[in-house]
Amino acid sequence: MKNKEIKAISLFTGAGGMDVGFERAGANIIFANELMQDAANTYNANRPNNVMINADINSLLSSLYQFTNVDIVFGGPPCQGFSVAGKMDPDDDRSKLIFTFLDVIEIIKPKMFVMENVKALGILEKWKSVREKYLCRAEKLGYKCVPIILNATDYGVSQKRERVFFIGIRENSDMGFENNIHKLIEKQKIIAPTIKTLLRPLGRAGTEINPNTCTAKITFATRPIMRKSPYAGMYFNGQGRPINIDGFANTLPASMGGNKTPFVDEEYLYGDAECDWVKTYYNGLINKTIIPQFKEAPKRLRRITIKEAAKIQSFPDEYIFCGNRDSIYTQIGNAVPCKMAEAVAKAVIEYLESK
Repeated sequence: MKNKEIKAISLFTGAGGMDVGFERAGANIIFANELMQDAANTYNANRPNNVMINADINSLLSSLYQFTNVDIVFGGPPCQGFSVAGKMDPDDDRSKLIFTFLDVIEIIKPKMFVMENVKALGILEKWKSVREKYLCRAEKLGYKCVPIILNATDYGVSQKRERVFFIGIRENSDMGFENNIHKLIEKQKIIAPTIKTLLRPLGRAGTEINPNTCTAKITFATRPIMRKSPYAGMYFNGQGRPINIDGFANTLPASMGGNKTPFVDEEYLYGDAECDWVKTYYNGLINKTIIPQFKEAPKRLRRITIKEAAKIQSFPDEYIFCGNRDSIYTQIGNAVPCKMAEAVAKAVIEYLESK
């Protein structure tokens, strides 16, 4: 297969984060599908090839028989039904879309497929029956499928975002497929930059390059819930948490835009302060030298911007997003980090080419 064009189809595409990764790895995407209008517009704004169909995938199934000789089908069906951050409702209609993904696989019969979802689907006992049902269905369709848990920080992404990738191959005679695909993914590992290294080049929030897109106030919790890390507790109101500038961000949520948007200490980020204010406050609470008060935090703490959120998700700097502020934050939070997707795509394509 070397030097052969790799034909790919993208499902549950969102704003196209996973697609950026597969495109960088050399895939030619011939069809993409997304239900959310703004996300579909974002996809089209960055790609002039007009392969995006903005519709419910279930309404398109009968039209997919036209696609033959497809190498890879990839996508990330909605994960809210499986996420520990959600209600974990097995009856959530969105939870059934992982099987709709396999409906497409049955129709198109690609050489390989890659389905991304939350880590919980790959490891939790609660989802064992769903996981086994998925793997059994894939096997009946003629695919060897393995779930692989990855952390985005291992693949150049400045974000502690763990996900499961179900990777399937059709009519596979390689008894060592699971081991081989693991090795190929491991080969893609790269050290991620710290948040400070990543965001500093953008410049301060409020400039033309980095507009201040979220102004939700940051206030202290009167009854803080402490954790071992200053960046894991609940001692600020709202679900937006402080980001460790010297390390990596926690998973960016799709609910960003208001007080669920993570925040940083801007003075420390740009070298105007010697230490992170969040750490000082946290240590004061731990040592009981500070009494919690319900008031607004100092102005040096501010929410991350759209540009910063996109950069943490490893979107290209020039990537265009469509829709209002909340919609764009949602698109970014829902995306598969581009560099993480690229690592998986390179491994899958290298495996295909070796065969």
